[in-house]
Amino acid sequence: MPNPYLPNWEYIPDGEPRVFGNRVYVYGSHDLAGSDRFCDYTLKVWSADIHDLNNWICHGDSFHTRMDRDHESDTSWTDRELYAPDVVERDGQYYLYAYIVGSKGCVAVSDRPEGPFKLLSTYRVPDNSAQILEEGHFIDPGVLVDDDGRVYLYCGYLSSYMAEINPDNMLEILPDSFQPDILPVDEPFGFFEACSPRKVGDTYYLIYSPKMGSRLDYATSQSPVGPFQYGGTIVDNGVDYPGGNNHGSICQIKGQWYIFYHRMTNNTVMSRRACVERISILPDGSIPQVEMTSLGFDQSLSPYRFIPADLACVLKGGCYITERNVIDRAVVHITSGCVIGFKYLDFGEDYSSKTMEFTVKVRGCGNKGKMNIVLDHSENGEVIGTCDIGADHEVIHTAVKAVTGRHAVFLVFEDEYSGYFGQFFEGRPLCELDGFVFHK
Repeated sequence: MPNPYLPNWEYIPDGEPRVFGNRVYVYGSHDLAGSDRFCDYTLKVWSADIHDLNNWICHGDSFHTRMDRDHESDTSWTDRELYAPDVVERDGQYYLYAYIVGSKGCVAVSDRPEGPFKLLSTYRVPDNSAQILEEGHFIDPGVLVDDDGRVYLYCGYLSSYMAEINPDNMLEILPDSFQPDILPVDEPFGFFEACSPRKVGDTYYLIYSPKMGSRLDYATSQSPVGPFQYGGTIVDNGVDYPGGNNHGSICQIKGQWYIFYHRMTNNTVMSRRACVERISILPDGSIPQVEMTSLGFDQSLSPYRFIPADLACVLKGGCYITERNVIDRAVVHITSGCVIGFKYLDFGEDYSSKTMEFTVKVRGCGNKGKMNIVLDHSENGEVIGTCDIGADHEVIHTAVKAVTGRHAVFLVFEDEYSGYFGQFFEGRPLCELDGFVFHK
């Protein structure tokens, strides 16, 4: 399943991946298309069989802070937005930890990993604990159940902190366990938000978003309470793409490690979609940075099947992906100089012809231009063909050079206006891209 790996209409940012049994579950916030704020009042759960990551199932709503047409509210003390939850398992029960904007956070429980979750309580905080743990600051909770049964909570916004949870009730903060600045705000850490703990072997990892908020960085320790050493960046959703905040974590599925994160759509930082990349954890515990791709769980994409525009992982020059409706998405505001990239397409081997065909579906915007099909690098890669873009909605066919092997494919746009009057056409959209396909 390529990126984004959930259906077109679904916006699940801040994804926390967890493997329970033979399924991987993603717990995250829930954005809305066209919203002017982060998240809404509902949490949803998606999952897939670890042996079939191409088929994700929606389990529906799992928790609410407002009543809707099908559910009562789960919180009597607030109706504010739900942010960035986490779920852990202990003794056959699944515990949901939720941050609620400007309100007391809470813990809910279910006997199924998909929920729905039933409220247990707001967090119970000892009288002598820091006020930051109590009212409206329990931000982006990430929870770790250690091998010895002890339970740790990590959270924070602009500064980080941690505390230990009573494993007997999973909601009480233990006295004297609060620890501020578990990750420093100073460089190289530069902590901002989005704590997510994991344990790999004997090493404790904290994945988080630094001040340059389009990244997911990590730090490591030999103890759940630190000190932590800065590790580096795992993924950056702002590289050659309209970036924004980031939140996610690492997960091992059938021996392969992944980083789950989100990317922006609709020319806003509010409409975020779930993405994933393969990563490696080296013998020394380090995680090399990976690039954003169109691949998701796939090893490569077939150029001989229609490639929807919203699989683009490179968007340069001001173009962006937007939702026309719950089915159709396009790259819009394509002007001269824009680049749209897809990584990676496998053209296969042993093709005897010198040419093949390329078909692209666009919506003309009343201007003249052309689209170059470029391999491997948008600036100095090989141009294998060119399409003329007309004024109307159209499907364009052209012959291109036959290629083999695995390549990044870039669509590079130019207008066809020159001379004195060319200045009046600068910045005018050339077309909107729906997608393309190669065929032999």
